[in-house]
Amino acid sequence: MADKVKFGIKNVHLFPITAYTSSVPTYGTVIDVPGAVSLSMGAQGDINKFYADNIVYYQTSANNGYEGDLTVALIPDGVYENIFGYTKDTNGVITEDASKEAKAFAMTFEEEGDTTGTKFVLYNCTATRPTRDLNTIEDQKTPTTQALTVSAAPLKSGEVMAMTSATTPDATLNGWHSSVYFAPSTP
Repeated sequence: MADKVKFGIKNVHLFPITAYTSSVPTYGTVIDVPGAVSLSMGAQGDINKFYADNIVYYQTSANNGYEGDLTVALIPDGVYENIFGYTKDTNGVITEDASKEAKAFAMTFEEEGDTTGTKFVLYNCTATRPTRDLNTIEDQKTPTTQALTVSAAPLKSGEVMAMTSATTPDATLNGWHSSVYFAPSTP
């Protein structure tokens, strides 16, 4: 049965891209990112219109992926180390190194629905370092959040995103966050 409404986000996972073989990424060990608060992703790409005969004679749109903000309760250490290249020393101190480039990654997550929800994968993401907003405690303790600006670009083979549907089999749904899904006809 298909959902009638959608709400909420949960089960965010990141898979660092460790290598490319013939333009196909190899993904590393999954990083669980608990505490998802929100994800706002806007489509990227322009519409190009060609005018002839005093009308829009032809038009096309470019699919440049998505860009937006992922807000979570707290960024796990694994994201700092395996995506942003921070190092953890023997004292457990994590140090940022400006000379290290962030790694690209795939991101899986779920959008809840009234019956089944939808699971997504964005195949080729990059992110900014997280923002921090710290506030004093007043009459209530309000948790702070951290946000990453995430950009999801197409892979060289064209894939940007995949999502489940009401007809997706349980075997596919149950393994969604353990590896990066590719359609059977795709590498």
